[in-house]
Amino acid sequence: MAATTDTDHEKHTGGGFRPPAARRRPGPIAVAVSFFGELLISVGLVLGLFVAYSLWWTNVVADRAAGKQADQVRDDWAHGRGGPGALDTKNGIGFLHVPAMRNGEVLVEKGTSNKILNDGVAGYYTDPVKATLPMSGKDGNFSLAAHRDGHGAKFHHIDKIKKGDPIVFETKDKWFVYKVYGILPETSKYNVEVLSKVPKESGRKKPGRYITLTTCTPVYTSTYRYVVWGELERVEKVDEERTPPKELG
Repeated sequence: MAATTDTDHEKHTGGGFRPPAARRRPGPIAVAVSFFGELLISVGLVLGLFVAYSLWWTNVVADRAAGKQADQVRDDWAHGRGGPGALDTKNGIGFLHVPAMRNGEVLVEKGTSNKILNDGVAGYYTDPVKATLPMSGKDGNFSLAAHRDGHGAKFHHIDKIKKGDPIVFETKDKWFVYKVYGILPETSKYNVEVLSKVPKESGRKKPGRYITLTTCTPVYTSTYRYVVWGELERVEKVDEERTPPKELG
């Protein structure tokens, strides 16, 4: 058999050996853009984790603070301290119960500043409109605010409330039972008319005994306000066992 020549090999392989083409190195701009992109992704992930951790941790801290204050209020009541003659007690005036929000009882204190609300409580307005406390027995609007995210997020599920749902406010010796009749999913944070003694924006035109819940919306922002209105249906006296009204059964 004849020996294979270089010429024969080239015929079968389609030509002589060609080394692979060298890969082009990315220029300095491409390297910089790639590095910057990866840096942004890393920073984004870190910030996302930090925000999630911050919201979770502020909830933990706020719930601890609220729990401690709530225990003090319950202890005061059990030992005859506080009550209608001491409406603005240091630790709180009572407890808000809203079954639709599925958040148990919420301690209510005086004021709506972040210093107050950051403790995982709801606060009643003293400015720019002064809330009318239900214990006064007067017509007016018991207007409240609480955080929707972070710091206990007591009004996080306010959007779950529907017309006809109950809102109950518990004091040392009375249960105030309200019924939701109006909801405003979004309004300006400067709209103080929703807190008026007669909240006409809710559709009511005459004096009555109202309750208003307000919080920020959308979730994780403070751009607008979410508002829920209720009207007092009845007042029940607290018995020795503190038996809750049927709406909380």
